[in-house]
Amino acid sequence: MTKVAIIGGGNMGGAIARGLIKGKLISAQDITVSDISEKILADLNTVSNEWKLTHSNREAIRGADIIILAVKPWLVEKISGEIANTIDYKSQILVSIAAGVDFFTLKKLFNDEAVIFRIIPNTAIEVLESVSTITSVNADKEKINLVSSIFEELGKVFYVESEKILNAYMSLSSCGIAYAFRYIRAAMEGGVEMGINPNVAKEVVMQTLKGAVKLLETNQSHPEAEIDKVTTPGGITIKGLNEMEANGFTNAVIKGLKKSLP
Repeated sequence: MTKVAIIGGGNMGGAIARGLIKGKLISAQDITVSDISEKILADLNTVSNEWKLTHSNREAIRGADIIILAVKPWLVEKISGEIANTIDYKSQILVSIAAGVDFFTLKKLFNDEAVIFRIIPNTAIEVLESVSTITSVNADKEKINLVSSIFEELGKVFYVESEKILNAYMSLSSCGIAYAFRYIRAAMEGGVEMGINPNVAKEVVMQTLKGAVKLLETNQSHPEAEIDKVTTPGGITIKGLNEMEANGFTNAVIKGLKKSLP
């Protein structure tokens, strides 16, 4: 079985750990999570008492096949100072989810010959519905397939050949999940203003989005084709859409995505 060490059990590291044990490829016994926070480790212990939890990053990576760096970008250098000399670069794979820390920096901090993956997931990884964008350096096809298969259990994987495009994917999916939540909140507030109970409004909006996604998946259609089906001439839907556009809906979305590029 593949053994995984996750350095950092916070929002993303914890979400990855909780997602992994819901899949079939990695068992809880083969996961080790390290974190300096006693509370984070205590919270993880309530999820499973089978995985290994530790404050020691060096202990966490011992015997691991895959080492996931799930820490903030500014902590990567500190972590590398602790574990770089103890990694077996011929057998251990390094995976970084630290946004903006490129391969040049990672190889400098660890080893030029290290097999390194950069992955941009989002927080839906905990419920196996993440978008995970993957790229790698020094990795052969077998290692690419291994890492991709693990993250495919956690959602949908997009493998890209160049890390130059990673930031665009991060804006669209990793930051994008927050933008989706903001739309849901805005639609809820509109529903409340029109007299609908907030919790009911949330359920209506969530189901509407689920339905929209299902239509696009089933019909393999463009969003505009589905919009055309519900915008009759002189109807209320086109009036609503035009009012949103008059207030900058599409432009605001595009500008928000581009602004979130590092």
